[in-house]
Formats: sequence, structure tokens, C-alpha cells
Amino acid sequence: MKILFMKKGDVLKLILSILVCLGAGFLGSIFTSSSVGGWYLTIKKPPFNPPNWVFAPVWTLLYILMGISVYLILKNKIDKKVKIGLIFFSVQLILNVLWSIIFFGLKNPLIAFLDISLLWIFVLVTILKFWKIDKRASYLLIPYLSWITFAAVLNFSIYILNV
Repeated sequence: MKILFMKKGDVLKLILSILVCLGAGFLGSIFTSSSVGGWYLTIKKPPFNPPNWVFAPVWTLLYILMGISVYLILKNKIDKKVKIGLIFFSVQLILNVLWSIIFFGLKNPLIAFLDISLLWIFVLVTILKFWKIDKRASYLLIPYLSWITFAAVLNFSIYILNV
């Protein structure tokens, strides 16, 4: 209901924030979709590997939450704290896309694990930076950090099983 009372500029900022995050996900999915039906089917996976259909809805929801989170930060006066938070958010988004390129595009689970480990650190720091600006923005990133934690364990397990 609150969205009905938002200023036009805020609605646009919210939509753009979500679209940027979904766009990063779409970019990563280009590399993912090219391997899911081929290489990914042929590698050994641990028993806790979710079915392939789970990933798209989970990631879509996470990218939307990320977009709302960054929107809440962008609503603030752009000061040093906001700029630093946005830098960490941007780096983690780049690392997120790179993971798909490395894991699925380059078919390299070891380097992908190093990337996702760095991604995990940047998401955690982003949460801490956002906490100082808008606690709601940091809360919205907790499911993302949880999923990345699971994905890192899955990634490492795939690496170990396929060495």
C-alpha cells in the first residue's frame, strides 16, 4: 500500500534498483543456461544438491530483495557512508555475475569457490555498511548471505567430488 504514496522519483528509483539487480542475474543466467543442460548434468553432485528448477525462483527473489535493499540506501542523502556501502554492494554484484561466468562458463569449480568466498565476504561487509544507514536494507540481504553460504558449500562439494 505504501508504494501508492511514494513520490514518482522514488518509484522510478525502486524500479531501477530492482532492474539493475535482476539484470545482473540475467547476465549470469546466460552462462548458467548454456551449461545446465550439458556440462552440469555430467558432473558429480552431492546428495543435498537441489533440483535445477529451484535456482531460478530463489535467485529471482534474492535479486528483488537486493534491489529493494539498495533502493533503501539510495533514498538517503549521498554521503561518505552511503558511497562506501554502494561500492561494496556494487563489488558484490560484480562478483555474483563472475561466479556464474567462472563456474558455468569456464567450468571451473575451484576458481568459482574462491570467487564465492570473496562474494560472501563482500555481502557480509555490505550488510554491515548498510546497517549503519538503514537497518531494513541490511535485513533484506540476510537471505542472500544465507543462500550464498549454502551455494559455497555446494560449490566446494562439487569441486571435491570432481577432482
